[in-house]
Amino acid sequence: MASPPSARLRAAAEWLRRDPDTPSLEEHARRGVPVLVHNARPDISTAAALERLDAALGLIEQYAPERFATLTTDFSGILVRRYPCRAAYYPDLGICLIELTFLVHPDITPAQVAASIVHESVHARMGAAGIRDGSKAAAAYEERLCRQAEIEFGSLVPGGAAVVERARAALDLADEEVAPTIDWQLAAERVAEVDRRSLGTE
Repeated sequence: MASPPSARLRAAAEWLRRDPDTPSLEEHARRGVPVLVHNARPDISTAAALERLDAALGLIEQYAPERFATLTTDFSGILVRRYPCRAAYYPDLGICLIELTFLVHPDITPAQVAASIVHESVHARMGAAGIRDGSKAAAAYEERLCRQAEIEFGSLVPGGAAVVERARAALDLADEEVAPTIDWQLAAERVAEVDRRSLGTE
């Protein structure tokens, strides 16, 4: 039997439902982790997305149990939706976002999805510790900690070679590249254009 949603999750869900980008949410749970889904792509199965998410969480549970044990502390829940990047952390909501098409893409493995969850959990812990100063150097340092966590996880999990390779490449980048400034409006417009093409509504 699923546990009732926490006050933090209820507050996050209420806020998200007021956001024009996530006006409707399905509420689920996988392996004890609350999951919210806003699926604006009728060509993508929500059930398939949840199955892939469950597989990713299962890898964390099996190969990094200490990280899995704190996921519900790190996050109020996981949100699955369309977004301009593969994963993100909403600090005000305590929400880990996993991008819908990334989650279901046939070339993306559960290990890669799981590594993104591990990555965002580091952001959550850094935020909870309250040690950010807003500088580019601090953002780059935090991003490198996230990449180190990915390498550690990818070294443990089957199929983790792609995780390790990508994270190691990121560690070699300059500060402005490892933690780039993103034009989110432009990125969202590009996502919308891709969706219109995929759905044949352009």
